[in-house]
Amino acid sequence: MKPQLSIRKHPAQDAVRADWIDERRREARAVVADVAHHSDHLIRLACTLLVQHGETEHEREDARILLVVVDARHPARGNHRPDPEVGS
Repeated sequence: MKPQLSIRKHPAQDAVRADWIDERRREARAVVADVAHHSDHLIRLACTLLVQHGETEHEREDARILLVVVDARHPARGNHRPDPEVGS
């Protein structure tokens, strides 16, 4: 029997990447914990990171909900096309 080899060729890089993600996750949690003192842009970045890399499903879901709330504060954000229903 052959020993099973890791798919990744550089386990040291994996460890560095995991440490980097852990640090970004800590920073994102700090931003989310104090949303009143951070810009919407920074809150969006933090939520996006937590949605993708949160440790638990609950943490990821909370980040998704906060992202929806922040985006709802600016409903026209990202919608650059004029609404044909609204008169000029």
